Amino acid sequence: MLDDVAAGRIQLPDFQRQWKWDDDRIRALLATVTLDYPLGVAMTLDTGGEAQFKARPLHGTEVGPRVVPEQLLLDGQQRLTSLFQALRSDRPVETTGARNKPLKRWYYIDIAKAVDDTADRDEAIVSVPEDRVVRGAYGRTAWDLTSREHECASGLFPLNLIFEPDRTGKWQRAYVSGGDDRWDLWSAFQARVIDTVKGFKVPLIRLPKETRKEAVCSVFERVNTGGVVLNVFELLTATYAGDTQYAQRNGGEDFSLTKDWQAIKGNLCADHQVFGALDKEGGQETGLTSLDFLQTIALVRTYRRKQAFLAEHPGATNAPAVSCKRRDLLHLPLADYTRIAPKAAEALSWVGRFLATQHVFRERDLPYGSQVVPLAAIGVLLGDAVEDRAVHEKLARWYWCGVLGELYGGVTDTRFVRDVEQVVGWVRDGGPEPDTITEATFQEQRLHRLTTRNSAAYKGIHALLLKEGAIDWFFHGEPISEQTLIGQYVDIRQVFPKAWFEHNGVDSAWMNSIVNKTPLSYQALQTMGASAPSAYLPAFERHTGSPGDWFDDIVGTHLIDAKTLRADDFEAFYRDRTARILELAEREMGKAAVREEASDAHAG
Repeated sequence: MLDDVAAGRIQLPDFQRQWKWDDDRIRALLATVTLDYPLGVAMTLDTGGEAQFKARPLHGTEVGPRVVPEQLLLDGQQRLTSLFQALRSDRPVETTGARNKPLKRWYYIDIAKAVDDTADRDEAIVSVPEDRVVRGAYGRTAWDLTSREHECASGLFPLNLIFEPDRTGKWQRAYVSGGDDRWDLWSAFQARVIDTVKGFKVPLIRLPKETRKEAVCSVFERVNTGGVVLNVFELLTATYAGDTQYAQRNGGEDFSLTKDWQAIKGNLCADHQVFGALDKEGGQETGLTSLDFLQTIALVRTYRRKQAFLAEHPGATNAPAVSCKRRDLLHLPLADYTRIAPKAAEALSWVGRFLATQHVFRERDLPYGSQVVPLAAIGVLLGDAVEDRAVHEKLARWYWCGVLGELYGGVTDTRFVRDVEQVVGWVRDGGPEPDTITEATFQEQRLHRLTTRNSAAYKGIHALLLKEGAIDWFFHGEPISEQTLIGQYVDIRQVFPKAWFEHNGVDSAWMNSIVNKTPLSYQALQTMGASAPSAYLPAFERHTGSPGDWFDDIVGTHLIDAKTLRADDFEAFYRDRTARILELAEREMGKAAVREEASDAHAG
């Protein structure tokens, strides 16, 4: 196997992550092999079949770019790379030590300890620095292994010679010449270590080239010991990079899905903060993800495929389904990706503008990132019609039913499909209302339990208050906008401060409800302090220079009756604002909210 690795007959599919074993694990692996203990199964895939991935050599090999592999290594990268570098390479092994510090090490085995039945084999494996000088306390040289003579004198055999008979023979002659007692040591070492390693067998599962792509990917994820789930984007990246037809049409250059996505997301994030920020290389994706983008493309592709089928076979019941499951993404042809991706990117830019009209500006304020996927697919399928006012209003109603009805919190694949088909049919063909609208409900009781950003409806109400034209109580010149939201540190603040409840001995489960919160700047929060509303409102009036009635109008932009604040009447405030928020939700959803019975409305 190491011969095949060295020659490039065994390579890695490019979706495999980089080799990353540390020094301690490599030493333990070498101890395992020299003892002929089981190593674990390796798995390869014969090349030339349906599952075509771009390949790359194992780390540390010197394989030319034109070498075509016979097998792709699906499981065993860490072990085989470590063994190749330690046992076959003439370069030090590039590994890591404590705190992930980069190291370059050579690996030796102590001959005397290796043939001693009472010795610990782990202690016989020695890792030495790149310069082959092992230093002890105070920087003193413990071992100098810079020459064969020094290695032999120390009784430390360099493991990277073990598959080199001529070099091993020369090393042996130098070693035994150091004393007659070394002949017996070497004979035992030859039998117990060298012959053991050279005869070591690695169990291998070799998948035939006919193995289907999704089976390869499933197998890889189930057997990979790296502990990190492989995502569809990485698999497609390797698949697209291995598309020979694309390379032939583009002067031999492979298609880079990573670069394409980074360019698309970079442009989107630059224009719309709601999509987050461009991810740092190797970091966890945040905000809009590559999976979101691929699902959008898959929804568009499968919707069009279904419509084309129905056009040719009117009334057929066996039309291909609209879908964006993992299988659909893995079988997304590069030609379809390159055709749909620009339209999907344009649709996402429109989604950013649409969300801004709903006063959702920042990633942290986006109720459901998942709802962006069907919205973008709908944008592609409806085209320029999304700019029509009536269409915009319909889409806004659908959007707020999804948010306030909290319908995008679980498994969303089936809802994606239903919404794409039903919303497009509703908007373009006058079909029935989508399930997301008919199923959505907003309950007064739920309103009391919206206390943190973990809830989509909580963030949704925050956005709707901004959409209503809420004016900050400190920066009172105009309604809060995208610019002032960020520049003035606007966040969701309590109207009746926590200190007011503590000072007045009021124990209310509603203290943290969104009903007792509203978007206000940090300066407004500082002005409010721990005061009762009746005390902080005059402070705002003095700052703004507005008479009481005028400032009450500013307070009213938050759907708050200022009179209840001036009276420090929390129950009256809460009851009145609950009713106003429910009316706001009803207007946006286009349907009645579920109200509590009058007798139970504020019990407890």
